[in-house]
Amino acid sequence: MFNLLGSIAEFERSLLLGRQSVGISKAKAEGKLKGRKATARAKSDKIQELLSTGMNPSSVAEQLNIGLASSRMYRN
Repeated sequence: MFNLLGSIAEFERSLLLGRQSVGISKAKAEGKLKGRKATARAKSDKIQELLSTGMNPSSVAEQLNIGLASSRMYRN
């Protein structure tokens, strides 16, 4: 009985993965799947500018609305 249920579950899972991959490829073809925009990299010039003025990384992160680790990444 357990083998039969396991086989059915495995079959359902393979169908689900197939439908998912079709949907992802369709979204990519339509240009709807672009991923997340980079926030800290887009603000790297501003981060370096604020850090060079002596502002600490936590204040920079708070002011620019980015993560603390992102503001520390650009520290000299």
